[in-house]
Amino acid sequence: MKLKDKIALITGATGGIGFEVAKHIGKEGATVIINGINNDEGAKRLAELKDAGINAEYMGFDVTNEDLVNENVKAIGEKFGKIDVVVNNAGGLGGRSRFEEMTTEFYRNVMALNLDSVFFVSRAAIPYLKKGTDPTIINFTSNAGWNAGGPGAGIYGTSKAGVHTITRALAKDLAEYGIRVNAVSPGTIDTNFHIGIKSTKPEVFASWKNNIMLGRLGQPEDVASVVAFLASADAAFITAETIQIGGGQALGI
Repeated sequence: MKLKDKIALITGATGGIGFEVAKHIGKEGATVIINGINNDEGAKRLAELKDAGINAEYMGFDVTNEDLVNENVKAIGEKFGKIDVVVNNAGGLGGRSRFEEMTTEFYRNVMALNLDSVFFVSRAAIPYLKKGTDPTIINFTSNAGWNAGGPGAGIYGTSKAGVHTITRALAKDLAEYGIRVNAVSPGTIDTNFHIGIKSTKPEVFASWKNNIMLGRLGQPEDVASVVAFLASADAAFITAETIQIGGGQALGI
């Protein structure tokens, strides 16, 4: 298997795309450590992974808390002696707010969830990535990082633009150690991220596929397969890149 004997940490992996990434990487032979903040969900997801024959562990900690990140990532690195793959998937919209009404607390919370988390987790993992085999960091940005997001999602877009840039900056910083750093930018993926509009305006959600060149919404598996590729030796000469996974959505039609 392509990722046999690899140790992979996936943040925000108790549902949606993150969990699909954990399954995909685990089926490729990696030991996966899934992270989340809902311990009940974490236990359920861990059981699912183990039932599928995947070596897995769950670690519940808030990726916006610097001290908890340092403590838990160190525990992973010390236990396994290395970390080979870090997937910074944790993130979210955090709600919607126009700038005029936006509180500083809202601003800081969204930036912390989407950008600070990438910095905290990556920084804590670097000493253990240096001990890894073909080590790599894979971050999650968004179309909103280019188009600034929809109404009320401006800070989400701003935070994701930061992820795009920190990906390239980390790649420059870590190349001398053989650590590759890339990002994926999913388009509209059919997950609970869009649960609000799916439940209140299902016809609007369904219509979003009309703006996608390939004529369908994305599925978590579409993203997970690309992440698994970037984590493997097949991508050994790819770094500082952001791969759009949106069926051509970024171009518009």
